[in-house]
Amino acid sequence: MRTTRLLKTRLLKTRLVAAAGLAGLAALLSAAPALAASGDDDKGKADAGTSFRTATEIEQGHRATASASTGDYLYWSFPADAGQRPTVKATVKLPDAARRAEARWRVDVYDGLRRRQSCMYGMQSRPADAATVDLACVLRPVRAWSDPWSNDPLPGTYYIRLTATGLRTADLGSPVTAEVEVASKDIGGAAAVDGSLAKPLVPGASVDSDDTGDSSSRASLSTAEPEDGWASGWWTDRWIWTGAGGVLAALAGIGGYALTRGTGRPPSAA
Repeated sequence: MRTTRLLKTRLLKTRLVAAAGLAGLAALLSAAPALAASGDDDKGKADAGTSFRTATEIEQGHRATASASTGDYLYWSFPADAGQRPTVKATVKLPDAARRAEARWRVDVYDGLRRRQSCMYGMQSRPADAATVDLACVLRPVRAWSDPWSNDPLPGTYYIRLTATGLRTADLGSPVTAEVEVASKDIGGAAAVDGSLAKPLVPGASVDSDDTGDSSSRASLSTAEPEDGWASGWWTDRWIWTGAGGVLAALAGIGGYALTRGTGRPPSAA
C-alpha cells in the first residue's frame, strides 16, 4: 500500500511539473511574435538626416523610412567592409501634386571621405512622373586598401543622399515618403588586395584637450559597424585557392616525373 501511495504521489508531481512546463512554453510562444516585432521596430529607422553630419545610421539588410517634402535633402549612413559589394535601393512615393516629368529623383552614395562613388549599374535617377519612383545603385566592391590617388571604395561609413532635381518653386513642399535599403554581396578573394587600412574610414570630430593635456581623443560622428566587426585584414579565401593551386602543381610535377623517368638500368661497362 505504501509503495502504491508513493507511486501515485510521484505521478501527481510529474503531471504538475509537466503542466507548468507546458503553460510556460505556451506563454513564451504567444509572446514570441511580439518580441520579434519589437526587435524589427528597433532596427528600423523612421527618419532621415538633412546633411552628412546628421545622417541617420541604418544597418545593412534593414529598411529605413522617412516622411519629407520635395526639395529636402535626405541622408542615411551605413557601414561597409572589405570584400562587400553594397547595393542601395530607394523608393519614393509621390502624391499627384508632386508628379512632373521634368523633375527627377536621384540617389547618390558617398564614402567616409565624402567622395561620390560611381555605380556599376542600376537606375540612379528617374523622372518623377509616377506614383512610385524606384532607384538603385550597385557600388564597386569595397577594397581593403588602395593608392591615395585612386577613388576606390574603402572600408568605413558610407552615406546615401536622396533628393529631387529640376524642381520649380511651385513644386517645393509637397509631402513624399521615402524608403531606403542596403544589402551587400560578399565578393571574397576576387576583390582582395595586398594591404589593409590601419582603421576604417569612419568620420570623427576632434575635441579639445582635457585637464590632463590629452588631445588625441576623438568624438565619432558614426558608430555603426558590421555585425561581426571590421574584418579587413590579411586573410581572404584567395589563400585557399593559392594553397590548392600549389598542391595541384606539386602533384602534377610528381606525376610527370613518374611518367617520364626511365625504368631500366643503365648498361654496364664491358
